[in-house]
This record gives sequence, structure tokens and C-alpha cells, in this order.
Amino acid sequence: MSERSSHWQLQSIVSQLRTARDQWRAQNGRASTEQGGRELPSRAAMAEILEALCGALFPMRLGPVDLREESEDFYVGHTLDVALNALLAQARLELRYAARHSAKVDTEVEARTIQIIQDFALALPGLRSLLDTDVLAAYHGDPAARSVDEVLLCYPGILAVIHHRLAHHLYRAGLPLLARISAEIAHSATGIDIHPGAQIGRSFFIDHGTGVVIGETAIIGERVRIYQAVTLGAKRFPADEDGQLQKGQPRHPIVEDDVVIYAGATILGRITIGKGSTIGGNVWLTRSVPAGSNLTQANLQHDDGAQK
Repeated sequence: MSERSSHWQLQSIVSQLRTARDQWRAQNGRASTEQGGRELPSRAAMAEILEALCGALFPMRLGPVDLREESEDFYVGHTLDVALNALLAQARLELRYAARHSAKVDTEVEARTIQIIQDFALALPGLRSLLDTDVLAAYHGDPAARSVDEVLLCYPGILAVIHHRLAHHLYRAGLPLLARISAEIAHSATGIDIHPGAQIGRSFFIDHGTGVVIGETAIIGERVRIYQAVTLGAKRFPADEDGQLQKGQPRHPIVEDDVVIYAGATILGRITIGKGSTIGGNVWLTRSVPAGSNLTQANLQHDDGAQK
């Protein structure tokens, strides 16, 4: 031990930290893994995988700075090979962790892991086409956007949506932890919080984006545009007889096609915003509205006591 490190009483601290870990594991029924290795997926590994996938999806804009078109296919193939193998390793960790709590054997986990990542790989061309509609929606929806390239390179809403499209596929495929890690990486980078379970249609545009929250069971139609600080949240959290929150219940809004929701609007509960509606800034809404509605704070205040 170096002279400098001796100042910190590291042996004692390390011992106390081990005691704290052992106590936590014992209290929570956490036995050591058979191999003694990592039990859960790595956020750092997922960040690298997502960066690689973004580059493979949009190589000449989100790929390496020295990439040339004549080597584009080679780059995409090599990048996907590395990223998908890394994703396979992370998925294996998640599914093995889940299997230890459901008594599944490792052979089933391995086969299912490979199938999930194969399906994810085959879905990438379709996800790229879907993301193209989101990029175009941002370009056409923002008069300040000078090109689709600017949108893809600069707009936080696009980064959040790319991560969401990838995370949503993982979520539906049975990898909810990897999906949530992917979503939270985008959340940290953009301030946009989209739960990977949310269902979002084509041509989706989040303008500015900071403070946007979209809950797990939200359903968003096509050609929807929302602005910063919009919340699509739950009105209440039902509990069972033991007081435990009920998981997976539909509790977030349904937003139909061609809806615009302006900055600061809060929309709560399993309500429906009808097709083609416009929800004004800072509106607080807990009831469904029909297609073609145009709601502002002013007209809600004069709605004879209707829910605001």
C-alpha cells in the first residue's frame, strides 16, 4: 500500500463496505452467482451498443468522422456484428438473472436470448424506415430546421426517439431491463423521459423536448407533435389489498393521430385525446376530449366547472 493511500484507512473501509454488501444481500435474499461474475447488465456497455447502433442506422451522419460512402456497407456490417454480439451478452445477463427467479434452465435461456437478438437484428431495416418518418416530421414541423441532416445531428427529440424505437423493441421482446437502461441513457442526455413500453406511431416529433415525460402505457398515434415539459402521465396508482401498487395497468393517455400538444401541458389518466386536437400550453387535463378539440387555459376556465 502506498504512503498516500495509507492516509485513507482503505483496508478498514473496504472491509466495512464488504460487510454492508453482505448484509444487504442476506436481507434481500441475494446469493452470489455460481460463476462469481457480474449478475446484471452494464449501463456502460449499453451506451456503447446504442452509439454503435445509431451509427449503423445512419452511418454517414452518426457514424465515424472519416467514413466514406464506398466503405459504408463494410462499416455497417462490422459495427452491427460487434454491437449485436455485445447486446447478446447483455441480454444473456438479464435473462439469466430473471431465470434464477423462475427456475428456468440455462439451455432455454440461451436459445431464447439468441432468438431475441436475431429478431432484433432483422427488425433494424424497418426501424430505420420508421425513424426516417420521425426525422421528416421534425424537419417539416420546425420552421427553424434547415435540413434533415441538421435535425438528425442536433435535435434532442430525435435522439430520444431513436433510443425509444430501439428500446421499445427490446421491451416487447422480453428484455425490459435493457430497454429501461436504453431509455434512461437518452433521458440523461436529452431531458426527455420516454418509458420503453409507450406505443408511438409514425412521424412523431418532440420539439425542444426538455422535461417531456411519456408513461409506460401511453399510446400515441401517427403525426403527433409535442413540445417541451409535456407530461403524459398517470392520474392515480391503484393498489391491491396489501397496499402494493398494481403493475402494468393501463393508466396513461391515448393520443390519437394528428394531435399537437403545446409546452407545459399535463395530461393524466387513461383518457383519449381525439384525432386532430390541439392542446394549448400549460393546460391540465384529466378527461377525454373529442376529435378536433382546441383546448386552452382560457376556454377550460369558462367550461362551467368542467375538469381542467
